[in-house]
Amino acid sequence: MTLTEDDKRAVEKYALQNAVKYGQAPQIGAVMGRVMGECPHLRSRAKEVTPYIQEILAEVAGEKPDQWRSRLEQLAPELIEELCIRKEPDKGLKDLDVEEGQQVVMRFAPNPNGPPTLGSTRGIVVNSEYVKRYGGKFIIRFDDTDPQTKRPMLEAYDWYIDDCKWLGAEPDEVVIASDRIPIYYEYAKLLIEMGHAYVCFCNGAEFKKLKDSKQACPHRNTSPGENLEKWEKMLSGEYEEKTAVLRIKTDIQHKDPALRDFGAFRIIRTPHPRPEVDDKYCVWPLLDFEGAIEDHELGMTHIIRGKDLMDSEKRQGYIYSYLGWTYPKTTHWGRVKIHEFGKFSTSGLRHAIEEGEYSGWDDPRLPTLRALRRRGIMPEAIRKFMIDMGVGETDISISLDTLYAENRKIIDPKANRYFFVWDPVHIEIKGREHCIATPPLHPTEDRGNREIEAGPQLYICREDADKLTAGSKIRLKELCNIEITSLEPLQASYLDDSIGSVKKEKVKIIHWAPADGIPVTVLSPDGEFRGIGEKQIATELDNVVQFERFGFCRVDDVGKEIVAYYTHK
Repeated sequence: MTLTEDDKRAVEKYALQNAVKYGQAPQIGAVMGRVMGECPHLRSRAKEVTPYIQEILAEVAGEKPDQWRSRLEQLAPELIEELCIRKEPDKGLKDLDVEEGQQVVMRFAPNPNGPPTLGSTRGIVVNSEYVKRYGGKFIIRFDDTDPQTKRPMLEAYDWYIDDCKWLGAEPDEVVIASDRIPIYYEYAKLLIEMGHAYVCFCNGAEFKKLKDSKQACPHRNTSPGENLEKWEKMLSGEYEEKTAVLRIKTDIQHKDPALRDFGAFRIIRTPHPRPEVDDKYCVWPLLDFEGAIEDHELGMTHIIRGKDLMDSEKRQGYIYSYLGWTYPKTTHWGRVKIHEFGKFSTSGLRHAIEEGEYSGWDDPRLPTLRALRRRGIMPEAIRKFMIDMGVGETDISISLDTLYAENRKIIDPKANRYFFVWDPVHIEIKGREHCIATPPLHPTEDRGNREIEAGPQLYICREDADKLTAGSKIRLKELCNIEITSLEPLQASYLDDSIGSVKKEKVKIIHWAPADGIPVTVLSPDGEFRGIGEKQIATELDNVVQFERFGFCRVDDVGKEIVAYYTHK
């Protein structure tokens, strides 16, 4: 075929740009894609174009990198400029589709069967951030209508509100679904009267068999009047658990079995843990029904939910259609996998805590907000971490290092520095008189100095001691230079205080702790670290400090010993 001069120019410039970008002969697939984008008239003739592109690529491959760049600068200098532009990742939250004059109303709807985790925090932060952006209303709705399988924890209601406030996401309204059961009953009655809901007496296996074969339940065509009678019997407790279910009629022939006549209410005899509810009800709404009603009742304008809940939206769509409602605008996002935690469930964590595997919901090994707070992770860092993820359907796999990097920017200028010697080994320094060491509280901020009494008896870390040999010279940071004279017992002789000699001989610098230091225990995701630290650490209760050569830690207790929670490096 005959290519125009513009076609040839396109092939040549994109071949050269690809070569310049990657520093090697270009690949035909990448060049073909750019050419077809600029020359759509060639798409139907790709096979005819390929030999010519291969000819150009062979020509480019025979040249040197400086020739590629020189030719590209002459042919298409704008493509050189394009390579120099650093494209920022698509971070942050894209604008919502908001109608003119519309007040944005969004919600976060947790099941309070445990405290917020990093996974649920994304919903808190993103929804509240959108509401702030548009001057709207943020609602926390507790979906606590399963008193049996996902039994709520009484403490968790307050934990969620407390953590929301800490994150800067205080709700404008708090709604508890178990307080609103009569509302759901009224809508159920209305749907029954309209002929859109019926009481099913099939057991689970029977209904599944019928549903999978696209056959109607034998109770499906019962009249609205009879269904109302059976519904009232459900509410009055005349039926036992698992003997009756209220179902919403959909399309029994639907290609997706999950959308065929889904359950709306079931019988549960287990009392609710909230004393004001207790055994007041024996018929409880399933989440798809409760959520559909509440999103309408509370005036939701926008919903962000996991893409795994698309079926929920389709099921709820039937209820909205029957009742003549408009469904909120919905955005779906993919799953987030945190490398350090892998898969976990709140119910699984709860069981592990009850079995004594973890000390509590704030155990530093757990992915809960309570644990992260106790470790010294700042709310601003978590908000940025979550917002930068954005909202998209692509599954995200991310490391906590990203969160730690944000947190480090916040705490590093504020955190005072201290010596903490873990797994301590005693060392005696001969020829060194008692003195007061005065290391700075911060290496760059003008915050004064701390005072450490340093006698001839000190402690150093075992991992440092194990690397020493007789004759080794080391510097004890902010104190003095010593030479090892004996390994068992570990002894050294005092040399001098000069930092100049250390730099000249490239002597290793290690930290230390005084003999009369205070016991310190650091609790971390990797276990406990016990040792000795400076006494002045006891003045830092609830503060994040940096234990030099160890990491940032939040001081949790300053009793007979210091207890600190590891933050990160």
